[in-house]
Amino acid sequence: MKVIFLQDVKGKGKKGEVKDVAVGYAQNYLIKNGLAKEATKSSISALDAQKKAQDKKEQEALEEAKELKGFLEKEETVIELTAKSGEDGRLFGSITSKQIAEQLKKQYNVKIDRRKIDLKEPIRSLGFTKMDVRLHTDVTATLTVHVVEE
Repeated sequence: MKVIFLQDVKGKGKKGEVKDVAVGYAQNYLIKNGLAKEATKSSISALDAQKKAQDKKEQEALEEAKELKGFLEKEETVIELTAKSGEDGRLFGSITSKQIAEQLKKQYNVKIDRRKIDLKEPIRSLGFTKMDVRLHTDVTATLTVHVVEE
């Protein structure tokens, strides 16, 4: 019996796959527990339409990420942060990815999740720092942060 998996089933199939399974297994376990539904022509065509819509949505997200990358990597796009520092240019405290994300929102009205900013360690000195920002699985931008004395 052909079924369309509605959820991942370990050892049998992943969500959205169409597979042949035993009739008893399909009726008594998969369909009964809502893990799969019978694959009819209408359900297969609905699945295809759903996959096309998902692909289109992913493509739009990728284009949006590329556009944002272009903006973030411009020379004039620099995040300005102020902090108190000592005489040797070392900060009292540090600049974290959360502060960078907040300043990016305030300065350029661009919202990026702080977890996507790849800051190896907090910034502890004045000056320019470059870091990676993961905008999409395939798109990574380089962001410039300038820390000036308060």
